[in-house]
Amino acid sequence: MLSLLSTAIGCWLAGYLCGGIPFALFVGKLKGVDIRKVGSGNLGAMNVGRLLGRQWFVVVFLLDMLKGLIPTLIAGHLLKEVVPSGEFATWRDVCWLLTGIACVLGHNYPMYLGFRGGKGVSTSMGAALGIYPDLTAPAIASFFVWCAGLAATRMSSVGSLCAAILFPVFCFILGPSNGRSLAQRWPMLAFALLAAVMVVVRHRANIRRILAGNETRVWGPGSRKDSETMSESSAFPQARPTHTTRDPVISNR
Repeated sequence: MLSLLSTAIGCWLAGYLCGGIPFALFVGKLKGVDIRKVGSGNLGAMNVGRLLGRQWFVVVFLLDMLKGLIPTLIAGHLLKEVVPSGEFATWRDVCWLLTGIACVLGHNYPMYLGFRGGKGVSTSMGAALGIYPDLTAPAIASFFVWCAGLAATRMSSVGSLCAAILFPVFCFILGPSNGRSLAQRWPMLAFALLAAVMVVVRHRANIRRILAGNETRVWGPGSRKDSETMSESSAFPQARPTHTTRDPVISNR
């Protein structure tokens, strides 16, 4: 039990530190932009994509997902070596799942940046994919829900909220039981519920804007670039030609 706890603590610390790597900030700095001071100010892939283009959204999304996936996969391997099976197998799974939570906490509250980070969607997805095979299929299903919500509404927040809310449902339906009863699967279900709550909590401001009808859209009318273009045009109205009278003194010369 002691070796399990010491290994788990090391995995949790590593997961938090890896999760806190601000890839969105690094990419922004690479392009000469402080991502915290422009757009939504969020250290996430969507803010990068709005400001720098879709290709950079993909880059940051994948990097943020990997910082949840890789530590979780490594933690699962290490913990299974310490406790292959037996009476502590359930607590081994709890320690494994907490590594995924640590990755998400690192992304959302990185100590390098004053505990102000992103919203944890892509990192949560990566962590869930790393809980193989229990949460892999539910994570993939949630990703398709996110894509559908984004395509239908052009709001990333709607896709993220729908995916988060349905993730525990997918975990219950699609997660393999491997001969375990529902009571024995409680760590996986608890992880899914906790991850969903964390995503929803980080989207509180988005929920208020959705209800008010002024949430930013990813492209087209209502997008941030569209709004900025309109504000710029209103701030700098086109100059109207002025009619001046000729100086009578000059005209008589």
